[in-house]
Amino acid sequence: MSTAVQPQVQAFFDESTNTVSYLAWDPQTRQAVVIDPVLDYDHASGKASVRSADGILAAARNQGLTIAWILETHAHADHLSAAPYLKRHTGAPVAIGEHIRKVQSIFRPVFNLDNVSCDGSEFDRLLQDGETLQVGGMHIEVMATPGHTPACVSYRIGDSVFVGDTLFMPDYGTARADFPGGCAKTLYRSIRRLLSLPPRTRLFMCHDYKAPGRDTYAWETTVEQERMHNVHAHDGVGEEEFVAMRERRDATLAAPALLLPSIQVNIRAGKLPAAESNGVRYLKVPVRLDGGEAARPA
Repeated sequence: MSTAVQPQVQAFFDESTNTVSYLAWDPQTRQAVVIDPVLDYDHASGKASVRSADGILAAARNQGLTIAWILETHAHADHLSAAPYLKRHTGAPVAIGEHIRKVQSIFRPVFNLDNVSCDGSEFDRLLQDGETLQVGGMHIEVMATPGHTPACVSYRIGDSVFVGDTLFMPDYGTARADFPGGCAKTLYRSIRRLLSLPPRTRLFMCHDYKAPGRDTYAWETTVEQERMHNVHAHDGVGEEEFVAMRERRDATLAAPALLLPSIQVNIRAGKLPAAESNGVRYLKVPVRLDGGEAARPA
């Protein structure tokens, strides 16, 4: 169990992607980890910046912290990762769940990415369920929580768990499970695993979208609050009921706005494609033509 040191936690909310990144550290040794860092990317212009990542680095400097690891909960489909930038400035290795290999195998042919290994070697460390990272006095326990994607993991540090996209705030519910490799039944079982932790365990979300009737963003709750109030998965909701709800809801959801650029970058640990002969980097957009002769290229 991850009970040695209770971490200090600072959240960084990126409103443009509704994503929360975290800086978590041991208050004694000042050793820290960054979880799910965001690269600021404007899809309409193709421009990217490191404003959000620089905010994390500035906070670490102000607190006198040494960043020891950069941890991804999964290959995100709604923002590009800033992990390579943080690694370049801190030397910290980048880690993700070992089943990223399955996600790479799913999406490599979608984008025809010859530069994707499908063995996870783009990352510095592939983490197994139950594995522990030692950072200062913090024991960081890796909990496999698949369902949203096959590679999703949560990180348990003392009384705190960083749950990625597995859960949202109680009034918003749970993550979609309709991406390739996703599974609503598996998601339900991962949620129950998280909600079997002690009631006062703090849960930190990766996203918030302000549920109807709530005017402010929020990203921290507890196991007890989720069990009592989660609109999709509170105590008493069985697996069959949850799966039916999740599949019905997922059928109505549009693809995330940054799905195509995010996936092809994030399965490579956030590395952008190499610049071409003109010095410009390019992301791919698969185009599938439907219909008859009018839809066929000349």
